[in-house]
Amino acid sequence: MYGGGNDSDHSGSSNSFSSSSCVSPTSQKSMVGQSQSQSQSHGGGSQWKSVIDGLKKKSMRRLSTISSFTASYDLSRKNYLRRKLARIRSAEDGIQCGEDHEIPIPKPSWRNFDFAELAAATDNFSSENLIGKGGHAEVYKGCLSDGEVVAVKKITKKEKKDEDRIREFLSEVGIIAHIDHPNAARLLGFGIDGGLHLVLQYSPHGSLASLLFGSSECLEWKIRFKVAVGVAEGLQYLHHKCNRRIIHRDIKASNVLLTQDFDAQISDFGLAKWLPEKWAHHVVFPIEGTFGYLAPEYFMHGIVDEKTDVFAFGVLLLEIITGRRAVDSSRQSLVIWAKPLLDTNNIKELADPRLGDAYDVSEMRRAMYMASMCIHHLPSMRPDMNRLVQLLKADDGPLELKQKFTEARSHLFSASDLEDYTCTNYLNDLNRHRQLVME
Repeated sequence: MYGGGNDSDHSGSSNSFSSSSCVSPTSQKSMVGQSQSQSQSHGGGSQWKSVIDGLKKKSMRRLSTISSFTASYDLSRKNYLRRKLARIRSAEDGIQCGEDHEIPIPKPSWRNFDFAELAAATDNFSSENLIGKGGHAEVYKGCLSDGEVVAVKKITKKEKKDEDRIREFLSEVGIIAHIDHPNAARLLGFGIDGGLHLVLQYSPHGSLASLLFGSSECLEWKIRFKVAVGVAEGLQYLHHKCNRRIIHRDIKASNVLLTQDFDAQISDFGLAKWLPEKWAHHVVFPIEGTFGYLAPEYFMHGIVDEKTDVFAFGVLLLEIITGRRAVDSSRQSLVIWAKPLLDTNNIKELADPRLGDAYDVSEMRRAMYMASMCIHHLPSMRPDMNRLVQLLKADDGPLELKQKFTEARSHLFSASDLEDYTCTNYLNDLNRHRQLVME
């Protein structure tokens, strides 16, 4: 209905519509009559001129109608977005977050940026300002007119329908609205003109991935351990201290940003899910996330809960300890490589060789112990983030104490499953999943 919006197409329609109503018998006679006077001939020409003028006017009216309809559709979609965003920004009682759920956080004071301002800030989204790129978004460094340096996240997701992109954009903004923590990225505003954009506080040191894997300099252990504690506290907040349980679903080194003081900030909530209080878990399809960080119950069955993030945090700890990627250039899984070394407590083989002996042995052992628990193949055997923060921040104390798990068994496994599903089964499943992903 909206295709082929050129003048000839629409004038053709007008011709068809007007052939029986615009040309009168009188005008036909003026065209064919040889004995008519010169003045009649001029009159016939005048009538044809009127017909052509009429056709042009009708064509212009139709073009105007189609343009108005298209503009109305775009305006309606933008108005829908604005209403939804306004509703998120103006929750009547503020946003209740905090351990006691009684301290209201001030309503977010986000700015609504127009496209021209974001384009000017990023030099028309120049590739020179591109600082991050994923499957669903690109992130650009920008400088606003007042001199503030920001990060502009441009939602791409070109393979998805507009309605799906809008829904996911609103979901991400809605989740960020409930987050106020020093270890979570801070949203400054958004833009819905010329595409969907999020404007975030700029992190001068970039991501943990860029420093661990993309720098010639070795990231010192003191900073690594500080980042680990910061991410743990951020996840503890999302899982336990916000009024609605939030599962991030994409914890990885490239989604951990570092402030000027190397404080860790969890970013990119594009895959995050609410988990209602009475729900044990979500079942999600299709499976989304980053291979190497996916918990077995998630990549095999689509089951998502807090333990999904705990597993990914364990992989992140392994990256911090070893300086290796979750999946290296030879497609080797870090979990598969590290598991036997963790089981034998082989600190020399696990520790990043670039560190040498420049690390705190107690902290290194603590991080290894946490990682080994987090990547357990059974979700019910993984600790929660409250326990992990407690152990990571402990100055001393025995690390070999067995974790006492009082949680109900995972819904994924029956009693026979628990007996039959061993670590070897899990590693085989993980390897098989890796092969499927890499094909």
